[in-house]
Amino acid sequence: MDSSTSNNNTSEPQYQRSLDLAAQKGLTTLGLMTNQAWKDDPKHLLFTLARYKFVAKMLSGRKHVLEVGCADAFGTRLVLQEVERLTATDFDLTSVDDVLRRMDESWRFECRQHDLLTAPVPGPFDAAFTLDVIEHIPESQENLFLDNIVQSLTPEGVLIVGSPSLESQAYASPPSKAGHVNCKTGAGLRSLLERFFHNVFVFSMNDEVVHTGYFPMAHYLIAVGCTRRQVL
Repeated sequence: MDSSTSNNNTSEPQYQRSLDLAAQKGLTTLGLMTNQAWKDDPKHLLFTLARYKFVAKMLSGRKHVLEVGCADAFGTRLVLQEVERLTATDFDLTSVDDVLRRMDESWRFECRQHDLLTAPVPGPFDAAFTLDVIEHIPESQENLFLDNIVQSLTPEGVLIVGSPSLESQAYASPPSKAGHVNCKTGAGLRSLLERFFHNVFVFSMNDEVVHTGYFPMAHYLIAVGCTRRQVL
């Protein structure tokens, strides 16, 4: 068989699109954090994408969604697939530069540097989400952090917050523990969001499965805040 033919055609026609896409667009590269996860702990990438899928389904049909703390935004496309418009932010310019460098024109979204501890993001947004961020915010600043997110929302806006549970930290790696200064119990995460929303729904998560099980046995927690309290 001619080598040029074997490089440009597959044995099964249904897979030809894979070769054509690689030839036309090149291979998609992983983001900075996703690349590390794929190297160090591949299953963790599955867990992360499952969290983004949950957010995507909860926010399906929203007009303009804000992501706070997008890191390399590898999972952000799952949410973009379900909403009309998405703006992603991160306080780290290195992460934002990485996202912009890898941006796919057919999946374009706005991504910019912004520190939610300094000011709200100009909006308004009818939904916002922040995954694996609140545990890095000192407890003394958590109200400021969440208040600035809420200030960016419309009165009917929804907020989703995801974080490792406090109980999970007994099994966390030393590098992970070093950055996790504010993990919550299920009751603690609910109480925090109830300062800003009349209705808060908290879900447990173990590996890639989201459920309504016993909070102390959950590795990860996801809280959904609805019906904003009046901002004074």
